[in-house]
Amino acid sequence: MAYKITDACVACGTCIGECPVEAISEGDIYVIDPEQCIDCGSCAGVCPSEAIVPGE
Repeated sequence: MAYKITDACVACGTCIGECPVEAISEGDIYVIDPEQCIDCGSCAGVCPSEAIVPGE
């Protein structure tokens, strides 16, 4: 399952550069496109607010 970004996101931008398939888009709260996400977890590993969690 694709990772998802929770309301804890502070839109710092750290995760965007980590995504190898460019599945993350900017916004007030960043969003991961589940169709593009390859479930690698790179984004979750760098998120300072722990806002990125495995999808269900």
